[in-house]
Amino acid sequence: NLMTSRNPQALDFVPHSKQASRYSVARKNVWQHTTKNITECSMSGVPGLIVLVVGVVLLLIVFGFLARYLRLWLQSYASSAGIGLFDLVAMSFKKVNPTVIVRSKIMAVQAGLGDDSGITLQALEAHYLAGGRVPLIVQALIAASKAKIGELNFKLATAIDLAGRNVREAVQTSVYPKVIDCPGTKSGRKTLDAIAKDGIQLKVRARVTVRTNLNQLIGGATEDTIIARVGEGIVSAIGSSETHSDVLENPDVISKTVLTRRLDSNTAFEIVSIDIADIDVGVNVGARLQADQAEADTRVARAKAEG
Repeated sequence: NLMTSRNPQALDFVPHSKQASRYSVARKNVWQHTTKNITECSMSGVPGLIVLVVGVVLLLIVFGFLARYLRLWLQSYASSAGIGLFDLVAMSFKKVNPTVIVRSKIMAVQAGLGDDSGITLQALEAHYLAGGRVPLIVQALIAASKAKIGELNFKLATAIDLAGRNVREAVQTSVYPKVIDCPGTKSGRKTLDAIAKDGIQLKVRARVTVRTNLNQLIGGATEDTIIARVGEGIVSAIGSSETHSDVLENPDVISKTVLTRRLDSNTAFEIVSIDIADIDVGVNVGARLQADQAEADTRVARAKAEG
């Protein structure tokens, strides 16, 4: 009563204070409830987001797999190459280029060379891992098969390739013989100079037709050896002639003499023919030597007479 008499508005203060307190509590409850709902919604959405991310990643992996291997598998299936999807995936783990293997295998199958010819999937992968040129091997075997060259098989072809020789070029040289000029262009000389027994010099240019000896291609001598041996044989044949006229009358004597010596032994080539392209008469070396000898004898006799 004392409080009321002193402050008449106190009667209205208490209700207003309780109302404010109730409002504050209600607002706090609403905030807590809202925060809880947001947290629950966020927690319930995390697994869904993870599943979405994982699904997108798996979809990208499947798309990359299909883009890389499905096309190759379809090509292999359409051509009956016999290379499956798991084989293509395994190649990637082996560090083997599946595109090279599939295309080489398809090339061989289309040419009629199957697994019975040695061109198997495992053999192609092994040669690729050894550093060989797989497409070149297959092309060489196809060319040899079409040309009826039975001596070339997959094992020999891979050995030639790993030895650093061009096996496809070797097969082409076996089918179409190669012509080698003698003397060679690297020597810087235009003719082979030889002297017959009568002292007359002959200048000769020859052409040697050779074809590849596939069985001796590994470790066999190269073109330079053929050129050197043929040049030596021509000089020796001319030097054995009594006169230079005999050589001019029968140039084929030189060819026959050289061919009988088997100059292609232990080389990578087989000599098919030796043709004398040109023969020119040079200086009379015998007469020059006789003149030089006569002049030397004259000087000796003069020195003796003066002494």
